Amino acid sequence: MFGLSELAVILIVVIAVLAAKKLPELARSAGKSARILKAEARSMKEQEPTMDQGPPPVIQGETSSPGTTAATEVPRPGPERPGSQG
Repeated sequence: MFGLSELAVILIVVIAVLAAKKLPELARSAGKSARILKAEARSMKEQEPTMDQGPPPVIQGETSSPGTTAATEVPRPGPERPGSQG
């Protein structure tokens, strides 16, 4: 009977034979993806802020710590609807 390693080799050979037409396209796509990822990582490294710039800007109404919540907006009284009794 076949063992696990023999079945894996047979499966790889069958996939290679059946997907022979698509393999160059897949390799090209993987190469493009790797180049894009490398370029993005390089640009992210170049854009990293340095510690000499000081603290980040504070935006009014935003919170800086993850555990706190922002102030809630107080609803303004609007015009009364006709027919409403209050």
